[in-house]
Amino acid sequence: MDTRVKICGLKTAEHISAAAEAGATYVGFVFFPKSPRNVSIADAKAMALEVPVGVAKVALTVNADNAFLDELVDQVPLDMLQLHGKETPERVADVRARYGLPVMKAIGIAEESDLAQIDAYGSVADQLLVDAKAPKGADLPGGNGLAFDWRLVNRKYWPCPWMLAGGLTPENVGLAVQMTGARQVDVSSGVETAAGVKDAALIRAFVKAAKEKPAPKLS
Repeated sequence: MDTRVKICGLKTAEHISAAAEAGATYVGFVFFPKSPRNVSIADAKAMALEVPVGVAKVALTVNADNAFLDELVDQVPLDMLQLHGKETPERVADVRARYGLPVMKAIGIAEESDLAQIDAYGSVADQLLVDAKAPKGADLPGGNGLAFDWRLVNRKYWPCPWMLAGGLTPENVGLAVQMTGARQVDVSSGVETAAGVKDAALIRAFVKAAKEKPAPKLS
């Protein structure tokens, strides 16, 4: 089975096309003012209308209230909401019920104790995005280019589909898939030449590397 790829933090039609043509399954738009990848609802609407059929459009929000989500869902043709803040399991369930869209909840992993979130959120979300835990005091909850010990998430049972994120690049994504068994991967900073500036060649290289048949498993 091919690895599914999500290219997150897209800001231009050119890079949406590059992601789709390379074979990405998802494209992500970031709605978080502190992020260099932040886009307006109006710009996201224009870009979303250009996304080819068959590529899922994901909106990343951070602790967004209903007023913002109401406007976002009303204006932008989305396929999924990604909650990347400190939303509780109850909030995840509420958002899922209110908007009738699949919800992906991001969880940060740094040590074994963080894995309890997998079961807590996996019972209410449609998917989990398993990311490196942001450093204390960081402005961004994700997209920091940090990886974590992938061995922590090499487990046999997940309560729902999941996606690996955190420090992935064209150079290491193949190894990450091999070590974790992830069938889905997410990248943002790993296909950029500067913060928030995507590169079409890196996007193509990442998707290709993620989908290539892995080498024999490491012992």
